[in-house]
Amino acid sequence: MRLALEGYRSVFGIAGPLIFVSGIREAGYSELVRIETPYGLRSGQILQIQDDICVIQVFDGTMGLNTGETTVWLERDVVKMPVGLSLVGQVLNGRGRSIDGTPLSFIDKDLPITGMPINPVRRTSPNAYVETGISSIDMMNTLVRGQKLPIFSGSGLPANEIAAQIVQQAAVPGRETDFLVIFAAMGITRREARYFIDTFESTGAINNGIFFMNLASDSAVERLLTPRMALTAAEYFAFEKGYDVLVIMTDMLYYCESLREISAAREEVPGRRGYPGYMYSDLAEIYERAGCVENCQGSITQIPIITMPDDDMTHPVVDLSGYITEGQIVLDRGIHDRGAYPPINVLPSLSRLMNKGIGKGKTFDYHRALADQLYASYARALELSRLRLIVGDDGLTETEHLYIKFGENFERNFVNQRHIHRTIAESVNVAWQCLSELPVRELYRLPEHYITEKLGRHE
Repeated sequence: MRLALEGYRSVFGIAGPLIFVSGIREAGYSELVRIETPYGLRSGQILQIQDDICVIQVFDGTMGLNTGETTVWLERDVVKMPVGLSLVGQVLNGRGRSIDGTPLSFIDKDLPITGMPINPVRRTSPNAYVETGISSIDMMNTLVRGQKLPIFSGSGLPANEIAAQIVQQAAVPGRETDFLVIFAAMGITRREARYFIDTFESTGAINNGIFFMNLASDSAVERLLTPRMALTAAEYFAFEKGYDVLVIMTDMLYYCESLREISAAREEVPGRRGYPGYMYSDLAEIYERAGCVENCQGSITQIPIITMPDDDMTHPVVDLSGYITEGQIVLDRGIHDRGAYPPINVLPSLSRLMNKGIGKGKTFDYHRALADQLYASYARALELSRLRLIVGDDGLTETEHLYIKFGENFERNFVNQRHIHRTIAESVNVAWQCLSELPVRELYRLPEHYITEKLGRHE
């Protein structure tokens, strides 16, 4: 903090959420400012410095500001997140303040939201899985502790319901008392915020999490702060208190649209579809805060949720997120239209770290083989379903009809589980029930003794 505050009444421009001030001496990048107007105080952050001109992004928006009656006071501090064990069970806004306006109590410290960069040499390989209670994820695209695994959703698909379900069900087996969920919602409507809060309160999930709610009516600048606030809290609980923290962030598309809005106000040269050229590094700054660190029991696991405009997986936000993260869970409109929930299409979905968190001593010893068999059989079933449209039922063999029946049963009973929480053991049982439709000779990816044990028959 400055010993003496410096104030400037040299605002000469206002554009979108930005104000431009001249004549500022010794300002710092990302320094906090207070903005005094005839209508009250606002706060902001220095975004860019060139000579004695500063570009300041205003957290509360610039509506009502004018150049002649605005005073900017420099704080000589950066944006910080108050952290402490008392945050658990709190619902906060996108700037880390209690949503009902009451001050946070029993705060341990204030941490800069830029975070603590993890030394790559100190990162350790993930080696345990996070149970979500959803078969399509736990069984076939296992989420591993310390991973960043996004969910790609089409507009109108139940991504919010899936996010809420994971908040309620997620756990690291064996560390249930040291597990915490941090939920950050960006650009949501008041109705969606009410849905999340009511759901978490009615199920008791609110007692084991920290919740950040940035509304669509809030400023674009606040939307850029929200994931950083959430991840700063996550780093405190993971690396200082030893918790396994799952951070769910929805919707990163709205975050990137706010990034584009501020970039346009700064008159920067646009990149693909108007997004700024630095969007990749900005997203990486967020996603790379996940991981495990040596000599630390805690970890940060991320599930960012991203809406695909027009179901387009080549959209810049989706595309760049796919490059940075370690896989993807894809929601499918066709499966949703057939009445399955959650409508996860397992074929384009992928967890690149799955093999590190499954197997003997973690889930079960033939996990990889069973997942591979489900993949192969379901892919064959979809291929034959398309072939049947051409050749008709009479053109298919008896085995091919069994494959089609398996595919229908797989979607109806394995993928579709409604809001039921399934353990790994329950997912395995449902998987074997589906595979029992097929002849033993078609289960070529599974060891024979497991087929005999589970199905009671062999070739």
